[in-house]
Amino acid sequence: FSAKKVLIVYAHESPASFNAAAKDAAVAALTAQGCTVEVSDLYAMKFKAAATTEDITGGVKDAENFCYAKEIKLASEEGRLADDIKKEQEKLKEADLVIFQDKKAMLSFTTDCPESVYSDTGINGDINVTLWPLQNGILNYCGFQVFAPQIFWDPATGSPESRSSMLEGWRTRLQNLSSLHWHA
Repeated sequence: FSAKKVLIVYAHESPASFNAAAKDAAVAALTAQGCTVEVSDLYAMKFKAAATTEDITGGVKDAENFCYAKEIKLASEEGRLADDIKKEQEKLKEADLVIFQDKKAMLSFTTDCPESVYSDTGINGDINVTLWPLQNGILNYCGFQVFAPQIFWDPATGSPESRSSMLEGWRTRLQNLSSLHWHA
């Protein structure tokens, strides 16, 4: 998987978080393989996730009966999207692998509880069922080939050795991207 462009969409407000450490491990592992890695740090960018008229330049066509879906489609067709949206869309177009994540995507995230809580008998239910709408309904539907997710189970309560082991496993997984199993 060397010499590819990788986009990591990173969203955590604390640079001392385990998520930051996982992002840093990914950048180091992928860069060492010759990949060009770009990080979109949504908190640092003050990227807003709200869908508003500010996403459209040149004004909306029907302000009285504003419908975001119609207006954003028209703005996209006419090249009137806000600069921050255009910039992030360009990053997605250029990336060979997207970690957030014939495009490939991989979700990478932490939980605040052990894996057993996200099992078919756990209180939160099977994590694969929880992720299905995002992995299949959004990423796969949009044309991404979806890697199985990287889930860091409850790193906040783990020992330093446990967290170190999680990061080492993540680095190893990233070093073997060509052999990763696709999410079914």
